[in-house]
Amino acid sequence: MSERGALLHTLDRLFAGPRETVLTLEAFLQGLQGRSYPFAVMALNLPNCVPTGIPWLSTVTGLPMLFLLCQYFAGKPVPSLPGFLGRKGLPRGKLHDFLDRIRRPIEHLESTIHPRFEWWVRGLPRRLLQLAWAFLVLLLALPIPFDNFLPAWTILFFCLALIEDDGVMAMLGWLFTLFTVAWTAFLFFIGHAAVMAAFAALRSMLFG
Repeated sequence: MSERGALLHTLDRLFAGPRETVLTLEAFLQGLQGRSYPFAVMALNLPNCVPTGIPWLSTVTGLPMLFLLCQYFAGKPVPSLPGFLGRKGLPRGKLHDFLDRIRRPIEHLESTIHPRFEWWVRGLPRRLLQLAWAFLVLLLALPIPFDNFLPAWTILFFCLALIEDDGVMAMLGWLFTLFTVAWTAFLFFIGHAAVMAAFAALRSMLFG
């Protein structure tokens, strides 16, 4: 699914049907076909893209992402969910009403993020991107203080690249990968002590 507007078309197809029928999570992921893994990872990753201050959020969301990626690299066409989770769903009527409300934002998103420079997401570059994607999910899942914001945005860019075959998103992902590696190295070798000292000094100034 690399044509422009394919995501909206796919959602229209999945949500279509009698309003009272239920679309389960399992059926939804199967209907996404090749997009199911990056879409699911992106959904889990989104809370990490904003500063929430929730302790262990990156680990709590990162571990399920690792579970999904294990299945992805094992060659499963769609994620295999526990039965109790896969059977959960919503009526198609509610989903279609929701889609009608967000149709214009999705159209705007797809006008911005769409297939281009596709050699960045084909063949060897795609395989390298997938390996970097997995490494970043692993990094996000590790309980490293001050080190979840950059990996989260990098994962988001790679997910968008894989969902829409968008080479520009892949380029942004690789750029943010460099930032992430540099920042993580800084934290490991220099930054952690400096940041903690700065926080201690700030706490001393504020609270005496």
